[in-house]
Amino acid sequence: MVVEHELLTFLEWLLPSQYGMGALLTFFLVVAILSVLFVILAYIFTSARHGPFEAFYVVAKSIATGVSDLVNTSPRRILAMARLAIMEAVRRKVLIAFVVFLAILLFAGWFLDAQSEHPARLYISFVLTATNYLVLLLALFLAAFSLPNDIKNRTIYTVVTKPVRATEIMLGRVIGFATVATALLAMMCVVSYVFVVRGLSHEHEVVAESVQDKRNAQGDVEGFTGETSLNSHHRHTFEVDAEGVGQTDVQMGHWHQVTTTKGPDGQSVYTLGDPQGQLLARVPIYARGPFPLRFLGRDGRPGDGISVGDEWTYRDYIEGASGARAIWTFQDVTENRFPDGLPIEMTIGIFRTHKGNIERVVRGELEVVNPETGFRSEPISFRPVEFEIFHLDVPRNVRVVDPATQLSRDGDVFEDLVAEDGRLEIWLRCAEPGQYYGVSRPDMYLLAAERSFFMNFVKGYVGIWLQMLVVVCFGVTFSTFLSGAVAMMATLATIILGYFSQFVVGVATRTIEGGGPIESFYRLVTQKNVSIDLEPGIGVKVMQWVDIGLMYLMQAAVAIVPSYGRFGTARYVAYGFNIDPNLLTQHAATCLAYVVAVTVAGYFFLKSREIAG
Repeated sequence: MVVEHELLTFLEWLLPSQYGMGALLTFFLVVAILSVLFVILAYIFTSARHGPFEAFYVVAKSIATGVSDLVNTSPRRILAMARLAIMEAVRRKVLIAFVVFLAILLFAGWFLDAQSEHPARLYISFVLTATNYLVLLLALFLAAFSLPNDIKNRTIYTVVTKPVRATEIMLGRVIGFATVATALLAMMCVVSYVFVVRGLSHEHEVVAESVQDKRNAQGDVEGFTGETSLNSHHRHTFEVDAEGVGQTDVQMGHWHQVTTTKGPDGQSVYTLGDPQGQLLARVPIYARGPFPLRFLGRDGRPGDGISVGDEWTYRDYIEGASGARAIWTFQDVTENRFPDGLPIEMTIGIFRTHKGNIERVVRGELEVVNPETGFRSEPISFRPVEFEIFHLDVPRNVRVVDPATQLSRDGDVFEDLVAEDGRLEIWLRCAEPGQYYGVSRPDMYLLAAERSFFMNFVKGYVGIWLQMLVVVCFGVTFSTFLSGAVAMMATLATIILGYFSQFVVGVATRTIEGGGPIESFYRLVTQKNVSIDLEPGIGVKVMQWVDIGLMYLMQAAVAIVPSYGRFGTARYVAYGFNIDPNLLTQHAATCLAYVVAVTVAGYFFLKSREIAG
């Protein structure tokens, strides 16, 4: 799994630190700027209606009334408004969305690739993505059309004639629609989990004719090898020891436990367990510190990784059969966290300068090094599969090399290879000439634990719930001053901007070729390639000047609109990584900030609409 952004702790993310000014300060700064702009715009529009002097008192009174309404908001009236919103949603037959979701799952088997190398990733990604889009569409239609329809049908007057404040109408609708969507999302979560588990469940039987003795050099039987039956488009080979315990090889991202018992006739009976290794929730510990990942050049001296010409610069490469190394520095490595040794997992990219046997993996070596004393383990040879998670257990008892004498002896990982402050280095080397290993900081980690997959699956749905809540808030807010169709389009625009924020920023900062929106449209109409310079002229200059202004607006819009893509945590669940509580709390705090800011803006829009009426 690609992790392009370093995961910070919640406090590092929230408060000013070495990683930036902090989310809290950024939030207050953005709110302050937008509040000033909002007041200025309100004053300008009010001046056109009441004059400059009267406008000052009107705006000041509106702000004072807003503070008073917020303080005197009644939870009881909010719940009453929420109840009305729930009844309205039920009358609009929102349960049809759940029926549609069931129909999608019912026919999903026709379209999902059953022969995929990683069916678990496919199934999990499918259900989370389908749920995400369906729930966001549901929230969009619920929130955007409700208030405009009430105003159009004049049913809103039965509410505003009662002692109900605009804040209570806003919060009631947000809570009501969010409650309906939450109930549907909970049902989808349960059904999706059953769909994934049942879709991946399968059984194998041992082919009796394939079972053979496994003998050592002296000819003694050490166990048995065999092959399973074909099921779900794959079969396994397996090995069991002399005690009758073993496991199959890994196929399609999973394996099975194999046990042997004696039947009534004295024959061996082989039993295969349920699939293992598919539905996981790994807890990784990534390298951290001032230099979490550094490189040695081919001469063994500190340097940078090699570029092999790949446009995606996520990974740097080290040359094989040379002094080049990739070195990860881990912190807080203690005996209490890893009592049995170091469980290392890695995902390595391989660049081949000559093909050779393409099916043969490229051999590598690992060394565990004490950064203070220089003691290191003897090289541990391994053969990773490209872009597959490779697991390697380094036991407590290892052979340790003394840097002074270059002699090896028996040692202990935590006594000899872990520094007193808990730091540990892992050195990676590509052992074959003409080949290169490509690595990045998250490509190697220590496996701290494995959590419950079901709870991780639920946390994936929490990410969808946060997105839904933000969409509901935007939809209700836009519906306070726009018609239903326009409010829906405006809310949809925030979703599109949120999901494609990186692309929009790339266009705005010219890191993506093709110019701004007007120039891009001109190139599209005239069929001019993005690499061809436009002919100079006044028209081109004017077009590019206008694009500069539009691109500043695009950057401002992206900065304000939530990045829905970062709320999504489907890839963590699909790739079997536990969703870190720090990440979930960051997303929850971001969602809360948008809910508060957008709801307050919606209150003032609704208040101004009532005054206009």
